[in-house]
Amino acid sequence: MAINLNENSMKTKFFFIFCIFILAISVSIIACKKNNGTVPVQLLLTDNPTSYDEVNVHILDMKVKMNNDEGWTDLETKDTTVNLLDFQDGVTILIAEGDVPEGTLKEVRFVLGSDNNIVVGGIAHPLQTPSAEESGLKIKINKNLEESLNTLVLDFDAALSIKEENGNYKLDPVIRWKP
Repeated sequence: MAINLNENSMKTKFFFIFCIFILAISVSIIACKKNNGTVPVQLLLTDNPTSYDEVNVHILDMKVKMNNDEGWTDLETKDTTVNLLDFQDGVTILIAEGDVPEGTLKEVRFVLGSDNNIVVGGIAHPLQTPSAEESGLKIKINKNLEESLNTLVLDFDAALSIKEENGNYKLDPVIRWKP
């Protein structure tokens, strides 16, 4: 006894199974994107060129403030000292990342340590950072975050941020977000 399968019937069954497969994949992708109301964020640092030998900034912590007024959210930040001048002409460094609540990112805060200095003519000078070690340096952002990875480049302009007064160097930060 020979079984004669209708070719149209086989195509219909194949199409039905294919559609169920595509639907299952789509649901899986959408389910993976939901992340308990959080979205991933990365903060990158760059600098504009300047004439100093080095501008070393000790970064202890990075925080963000969202529009939900729940205070500051800590990001994963490596306690590190960076020479801002190593990150010029489009070169960046990852300084912090983590998941934050969905919504609008209002501000970013740099919390600096005490190991900040500037090298001028081969001589290192302490870099005074008034209030940066306690309250941090704040940058207004106001960016609506998306579900995918949100990467923000922060331009720490060393040339405009350094003030010399009677042989002492003071950090008066000029930091811009590069959308």
